[in-house]
Parts: sequence; C-alpha cells; structure tokens
Amino acid sequence: MTTSSAYLALDWAGGWHSFWTGEIGLWIRDRGLRILMLVLLAMLIARFVNWSAQKVTRRIDADFQESDALVRSETAKHRQAVASVISWVTIALVFVVVLVQITSILAIPIGSLVAPAAVIGAALGFGAQRIVQDLLSGFFIITEKQYGFGDLVTLTLGSANDATGTVEDVTLRITKLRTSDGEVFTIPNGQIMKSLNLSKDWARAVVDVPVPATADLNKVNELLHAVCESAMDDPEMKELLLDAPQLMGVETIELDTVNMRIVARTLPGKQFEVGRRLRLLVVAAFSRAGIATPTESMPMVGAIVHPATSGGAEEETQGPTSR
Repeated sequence: MTTSSAYLALDWAGGWHSFWTGEIGLWIRDRGLRILMLVLLAMLIARFVNWSAQKVTRRIDADFQESDALVRSETAKHRQAVASVISWVTIALVFVVVLVQITSILAIPIGSLVAPAAVIGAALGFGAQRIVQDLLSGFFIITEKQYGFGDLVTLTLGSANDATGTVEDVTLRITKLRTSDGEVFTIPNGQIMKSLNLSKDWARAVVDVPVPATADLNKVNELLHAVCESAMDDPEMKELLLDAPQLMGVETIELDTVNMRIVARTLPGKQFEVGRRLRLLVVAAFSRAGIATPTESMPMVGAIVHPATSGGAEEETQGPTSR
C-alpha cells in the first residue's frame, strides 16, 4: 500500500512538473502572469482614483459644513464636478492602456487589425453617435460651468419635456437630478437642449400680491413698503437676503383685483424660502390693517332666471320680488 501510494505521488508530481515545463505552463508563467499583473494593477489604480475623487468630494463637503456659508460657492460646485470627470476619464485611459499592453503581450499584429478596426469604427460611428454627443455635451457643460453639484436647475429635454431638480452628479455622459419629491432623473447630456440654472451666483424672489380693486392703494403701498423695510430685520430672512426687498408697484390690473409685485435678491437657491416668508408677512400686515383679500371681498352673483322657467324658480334663486 505504501509503495503504491508513493508511486502515485511521484506520478502526480511528474505530471504537474511536465505541465509547468510544457508549452501551456510556460505561457502561463510568462505571458499569463504579466497579463494578470496588468489587470490587477489597473484595478488597483481604478480603486485609488475613485478613493481620491471621493476624498476630494468629502473634503469639499466638510469645508462647506464647517463654514458659515448657507450655500455652496460656485468654485466648490465646479471642483466637485471636475473631480468626478477627472476620475472617470483617468479610469477609462488606464483600461485603454492596459488593453493595448495585453494586445502587445499576446503578440497580436496591429497592422492586421487596421481593416477590421476601420469597419468596426464605422459601425460604432453610426451606432454610438448618441454616446459621442453625450460626451461632447458633458464636456462643454463642465468647462463652461453651466451648472454643478448642488445647483437647482431646469433642463429642457424636448419641446414640452422639462426636468427640474437639484444636481446630484455630473459626468461627461449623464446628469442626475433629485426632484422635490425625492425622485432621481438620470439624463444623458446629449438630450439637454437648454439649461436654466436657478441658483447661480444669486437668485430673485418674486411675490405678486393680489389686492381688491376697491382697496386704498396708497395705504396698501405704505403697508408693503413697511414689509420690505422690516424684512432685513426678520430673523428667518436676514441671512438669506442680499439686499432689502423692493416694491415694484402695480404689475397687472384685472376686473376685481390689482396685483402688486415685490422682488427680493437672495442667496442662490433660497428664493422660494424667501418668497414664502414674504407672503406670510404680507398676509399678517393686511390682517392687522383690516384689508380684505380678494376672496373675502368677492361679491355674490345670483343666477338670472329665464322667463320661461317654471313658476317658483325665480323666487328660489333670487328671492322674493317686490310688488
């Protein structure tokens, strides 16, 4: 039993030795090992690049959290977008270089691949036009600083399709938006026809105040001017306003209402919060002054009954008639 086991062990060792000294074993030890090392190196570089990009992003977020600023600066938004793009491009270049090195290790003649590459390139040129368009559009979006991480934007995707939300990610190919309902839009950059940035540098809150046409407009003007002057002292608005709100005057005249407009310059993305607070102050001021809102002062209009209506209908709808 012992002798047979020894023979089996020697036979297995001899077979294993002949495998590694054979053609396949030599290929694995030479070219296979080099290919494996290149793939592992590419994966390590990709992980390092992703880690570096995330570290830069976390550092930008930490600087914003530690500062007293209420909104991100344009420089921080752009840096965060550029960090994402640089990491994506670097990883793509690393894998292209590794692919070329593997081709060289396998001794694949590049000259023989020219004709097939031309055919494949032409096919991809027709089939991948949208991808190329996405990449070029993303390049110009980032280099022109149209919008960045944290911006509130409205993107026009077609004649009647708009997407509004906060930018969560920008790459060369896609833009991700988070809507107010928590949904996430993933939009290819090549489909964006127009971008409207609602939070670049500064924003403007526009508040239209409907006033009954029968109200004293001079008194209304005085009340609204007082609201505008007191806005800078309001604890919820003074940090969001860049200057005092301004009363623009009568904006539109309708049958039973007159619309007065107030505008205020705010920090980027804070125009909606300021607009809600201004409306609350205006309503409170009107209530103290006894000025009714248009709905409260709207007259009741009765129905006009046709003469052919059955008897009693006129009295039910318009009350008893005087004799």
